[in-house]
Amino acid sequence: MHGDLLPLIERLVSIESVNPTLIPGAPGEAEIGAFVAGWLRQRGLEVSVEDVAPGRPNVTAVARGSGGGGSLLLNAHTDTVGVAGMRDGLTPRVEDGRLYGRGAYDMKASLAVLMLLTAEAAERRLPGDVILTAVADEEAASIGTEAVARNMRADAAIVAEPTELGVAVAHRGFTWVEIEVRGVAAHGSRYDLGVDAIARMGHVLVGLEQLERAFAETPRPHPLLGRASVHAALIDGGEGISTYPDRCVLQLERRTLPGETAEMAEREAGALLGDLDGSVSIRFSREPLETSPDEEIVSTLSRHAGVAELIGVPFWTDAALLAEAGIPTVVYGPAGDGAHADVEWVDLASVERCYDVLLATMIDFCG
Repeated sequence: MHGDLLPLIERLVSIESVNPTLIPGAPGEAEIGAFVAGWLRQRGLEVSVEDVAPGRPNVTAVARGSGGGGSLLLNAHTDTVGVAGMRDGLTPRVEDGRLYGRGAYDMKASLAVLMLLTAEAAERRLPGDVILTAVADEEAASIGTEAVARNMRADAAIVAEPTELGVAVAHRGFTWVEIEVRGVAAHGSRYDLGVDAIARMGHVLVGLEQLERAFAETPRPHPLLGRASVHAALIDGGEGISTYPDRCVLQLERRTLPGETAEMAEREAGALLGDLDGSVSIRFSREPLETSPDEEIVSTLSRHAGVAELIGVPFWTDAALLAEAGIPTVVYGPAGDGAHADVEWVDLASVERCYDVLLATMIDFCG
């Protein structure tokens, strides 16, 4: 293993960087951003730090090329989910070839790999630029990579989320939709006046179940991603047992395939509401990812990874934002388990393999 890799992963894991959008009062990415920026500056890289929200920095490092090669953007996030329920989640430990700790798998091992690769690119002075973006807030609204996608350009990008060393060119998107059904509030004894919004929402839920069943029975699922899906996530209504509820609100999540849109999900929700008194609105949406196998970054990475079959991953990643901005993007990272779970670990042999594959890919693509 690269001599600096293990201690760097351990140092990153030991820095608490829990996303404060998820856990109010959590420290966020300021400390880890300062560490990453300082480490990169010590290695002679051109480093900039920009807050995308107060105290929540993106760190960008550029290894300038000598000219004539492709530019490659490397992306990893610095935030994590919370540590409640973990045993010493901020104390990295190595057992049986695995490194345990919050963020080890998702995705501080990958961040360490990309930091070392960017430093290596600066030493080698490759023809093309290598750009590292260590971003905030991936675990919530991805405002870090949103800023990168607005402001930066590259010939290709690699997002180093864990893929078990598979080369991922596709994942689903998602749309969060809110359906409100209205009724009429009245005393529980006044059936002649009250209209039960919760009972009316039952018709929507039955329709939702039928829509999910239709997705399950689709005859031609996506070759890498399978089928679309929809589920009820949160429901709220009513003020007391002896009161007819005047409103009921359902929040659902629609996981979308390439070619499906947030507007499509909104129309589906409108059909579920039908002629009931109510409304439908989109609360948040992210596009799917589908990168062509013909892109140079796909063929280059696949060749060095030694994989014949491309994959899709079930989870959403920041890769979709970069691809939407016109940068051909793939997802490639190490193996492990426990993202967002009480026990999280990354397989160190796979991290070493990830470093070797991405180094060869970087030299090839940027040369």
